[in-house]
Amino acid sequence: MKVEIWSDYVCPFCYIGKRKFEQTLEKFAHKDQIETVFRSFELDPGADPNSNVSTYSMLAAKYGKSVEQAKATTLNVTEQAAAVGLIFNFDGTVATNTFDAHRAVHFASEYDKDKALSERLFKAYFTEGINLGNRTRLAELAAEVGLNAAEMADVLASDKYEDAVRSEEEEGSRLGIRGVPFYVIDRKYAVSGAQSPEVFLETLTKAWEEKNPAIPFV
Repeated sequence: MKVEIWSDYVCPFCYIGKRKFEQTLEKFAHKDQIETVFRSFELDPGADPNSNVSTYSMLAAKYGKSVEQAKATTLNVTEQAAAVGLIFNFDGTVATNTFDAHRAVHFASEYDKDKALSERLFKAYFTEGINLGNRTRLAELAAEVGLNAAEMADVLASDKYEDAVRSEEEEGSRLGIRGVPFYVIDRKYAVSGAQSPEVFLETLTKAWEEKNPAIPFV
């Protein structure tokens, strides 16, 4: 059974949802038969990859709040992250472009390292404050999960995987995905947002039972 997850690496609820979904799979009897695939989605395609604008300033400008009000907003998100074992440090994050980060994950998939790199990118951004729009840092992060940094640098300097990222974004749009995280199960069921493990488990179970109906004893 395939679970496709549209998400972005600067989306806090995508990271929180990722961890909740992983906790769900630990409770799911058929977890070894679940294929999880991350799909590309950009929260802000027009963002500057070299931006030094803090997350607080970005949120303040976007929602017409003061910087202090923006900081207060992130406290709740930080608490939600902590509840699932994640450490968020919004003091160090900046608004940035994630197009290259998504390309990097497509490259990583060629070596079956896409899941490892996805996790590393989330942690790099939310815990360590690394700018995921910086190609040098992306190559370094790739090396940390066992990829060749020079190869990654060459990929990012080219136009490789641009079409793959755009294709997934367009597919998400056709499916009506306007916000992330968004989970699509076997193209029949969908879960929107960082739902509780109970919600994920209920949906997975329903999808599984439909795909694998019990054979009644005669």
